[in-house]
Amino acid sequence: MTPERLARIKQTLNTRQPDLSVLTDQVHKPRNLSAIIRSCDAFGLAHMHTVWPRDGFRAFRKTAGGSYTWVTTHTHRTMDSAIDSLKGQGHKLYAAQLSERAIDYREVDFTVPCTVILGNEVDGVSEDAANQADEHIVIPMMGMVESLNVSAACAIILAEAQRQRKAAGLYDVRRLPDDEYNRLLFCWCQPTVKRYCDDRNLPYPPIDPATGELIDGVGWMQGVRELRKHRTRWDELPGNAATAELKPD
Repeated sequence: MTPERLARIKQTLNTRQPDLSVLTDQVHKPRNLSAIIRSCDAFGLAHMHTVWPRDGFRAFRKTAGGSYTWVTTHTHRTMDSAIDSLKGQGHKLYAAQLSERAIDYREVDFTVPCTVILGNEVDGVSEDAANQADEHIVIPMMGMVESLNVSAACAIILAEAQRQRKAAGLYDVRRLPDDEYNRLLFCWCQPTVKRYCDDRNLPYPPIDPATGELIDGVGWMQGVRELRKHRTRWDELPGNAATAELKPD
């Protein structure tokens, strides 16, 4: 971990907006989902929400350009569960939807906790989700086509959200909670160790925030080896394979 890389990671974390997010409603094209994730990263969003499309959610790495690593993506089975979760966090919901009550996207307040709801290009935002939205927003069109690609619309709307939040000073102070900041700092500084721990259900080892390196990598690895030995011995005992749950000291 070079000092320059660590500084960039910390700067990115320091400008992340935990209370600005995007919710996709049955956006099923992987390239669109991936482009939306990239926009979320580019404009400083910490979280993106998506309702699983009928054929399942996945983002193509080659399209996302690795940005899936930098944005925490939450998947929901239904729009109702996603909306309930976001409203429970105090978010206003702005649905990108052409309707009689739709207003220019620049007229809503993006400095409050809020989520932009985006539908797929064929059906748009579902009727029930649109009814639950606090506002319907549109991007004024001056050409012959009636709508933009969903990922392009996302980028335009988030650019306005960034402009408003930057003017309000919301990018000038760190806004991520300490626990989320420290977790992401570890995950971004130590992606290989993160994958190792996730694959083996191990707690993350402590890192030195000044360097991004493990505080005691050798000692931690020795502890992991001992843990795996104990787990193997315990699992070999009759009836204990499903209940063994040892953690390193």
